[in-house]
Amino acid sequence: MVITIQKLTKIGILGILYLGLVFHSHAQSTQMRTYCNPINLDYTYMIYNSHEGKSYRSGADPSVVEFRGEYYMFVTRSMGYWHSTDLNNWTFIKPETWYFEGSNAPTAHNYKDSVLYVTGNPSGHMSLLYTDNPKRGDWKAVPGIINDLQDPHVFIDDDDQAYVFWGSSNVYPVRAKKLDKNLRFRPSKETVELFKLDMDKHGWERFGENHSDTVLAGYMEGPWLTKYKNKYYMQYAAPGTEFNVYGDGVYTSDSPLGPYTYAPNNPISYKPGGFMNGAGHGSTVIGPGGAYWHFASMAVSVNVNWERRIAMFPTFFDKDDLMHTDTYFGDYPHFAPAEPGKNGEFAGWMLLSYKKPVKSFSSVAGFSPEQLVDENVKSFWLAQSNGAEEWVEIDLQKPGTVHAIQVNYHDHESDMYGRIPGLYHRYRIEGSMDGVNWETLVDRSKSYKDVPNDYVELVVPKSVRYVRYSNIHVPTPRLAISGLRVFGLGNEKVPNAVKNLKIDREKDKRDAMITWDVVPNAQGYNVIWGIAPDKLYSSWLVYGQNELDLKSLTVGQTYYFVVEAFNENGVSTRTKPIRVD
Repeated sequence: MVITIQKLTKIGILGILYLGLVFHSHAQSTQMRTYCNPINLDYTYMIYNSHEGKSYRSGADPSVVEFRGEYYMFVTRSMGYWHSTDLNNWTFIKPETWYFEGSNAPTAHNYKDSVLYVTGNPSGHMSLLYTDNPKRGDWKAVPGIINDLQDPHVFIDDDDQAYVFWGSSNVYPVRAKKLDKNLRFRPSKETVELFKLDMDKHGWERFGENHSDTVLAGYMEGPWLTKYKNKYYMQYAAPGTEFNVYGDGVYTSDSPLGPYTYAPNNPISYKPGGFMNGAGHGSTVIGPGGAYWHFASMAVSVNVNWERRIAMFPTFFDKDDLMHTDTYFGDYPHFAPAEPGKNGEFAGWMLLSYKKPVKSFSSVAGFSPEQLVDENVKSFWLAQSNGAEEWVEIDLQKPGTVHAIQVNYHDHESDMYGRIPGLYHRYRIEGSMDGVNWETLVDRSKSYKDVPNDYVELVVPKSVRYVRYSNIHVPTPRLAISGLRVFGLGNEKVPNAVKNLKIDREKDKRDAMITWDVVPNAQGYNVIWGIAPDKLYSSWLVYGQNELDLKSLTVGQTYYFVVEAFNENGVSTRTKPIRVD
């Protein structure tokens, strides 16, 4: 739009104010102040299980690096990578030249005027790729730096010494070699073993859902090194990517090759509760404003175990230089990395849609619309078609102010494989106070974007009681949605504080049974713990229960626990910290 001086004169002051609101609204709609996990990437359909007839999207093992003030994300088997200027809005790049179409757990490093890239390949030749123009993607190769290497990480220190770290095993430790940059990154003959899992002491490293498998050993994988105040923080994932308790721990050292010391507040990245679980096998990057962010893998694990998504969490170093990530309400809206002064904190918007009545135009037996609002990514509503006649409507039961909505699509017998151009989703979401008169909340009716986990912050919050999703187009054979999540604030009271909190640390000191009295009108609870009253860095969001069997503690470590209740109106005050030795 071009506006001349003459036009401004005719428009007048009110007109100028109106135009300013239009432009401001447009800016807000394209640059949202918040984000919500899982990140809304146009995830690639996987191809290595196509012979089994399993079609699914996935994104995992994110390696995120800053280069010339912008950011690049490399993800397992994605046939390319993503670019962002703010860590929140991502665009896929199909590079001009590329290697490793089946790349697992890639690593990247910003070195002087280039981005370096290496990927895991358990059975073949390895190369290091580099480019000074990742937006274009004219990658070049330094062949044969090392063979038979899984989950690699390349790190070049301030003194210009290069290293490669790797490990993905339930037997072997994280290992390392020096790389000689003057000899085309040739690895040293010496291999240094850094550390391995110690499941007898570290409860969170045990295998299985909720660390409950006592037969198999946990997997240690995905090393990533971060340097902070001349100290080295080696992050690693355990115990298995498909489990709710997949997380990242950290060891620290004064040297890249050790010796390394186990951090007392491990795991540092841990999200076992809520809508989508998991916060492991990731990378840490300095984002806008110099703040740290940790990217990690979350589990869907419906079609196959390796069906995953990407999450990001704000990350900090406390006064004692303990590294920790903030996964509190970790799949609720948080302020985006570029939002000044917010440090990625929880936006305070609650879930208005949880367990509310739902009706739909159609559904398939066993996949009812109620599964849209149960806060479980593994269940989903399945419509009988993918057509424009399909709709679903949630009765919030009481009016609430809607601030944001997230639509999480599911792949059910999608029969798609690889990187498919031209995929897109179109829909419209409306709100109503009476179920008769509707106004548009989200309009994707003309969108050409592929948005499998679409999150939309409303430019102007709306007070509604009913929310209706109307389908227009999805790329899958049937419309399937695992979560239609409506965020905002209700108009009633927040829950009362939790009473009668009890912590029973069991004979096996890795375990604790936590119980409390039911709080009326609570949707759920946050169990929060840490190694000191001012270091309560871990949390577990629990729906519909007043107990938690926690199996992630470290033998010999003292802990402090608090619990809070929440509902659609907000969060209660916390209990006083209880010390448990």
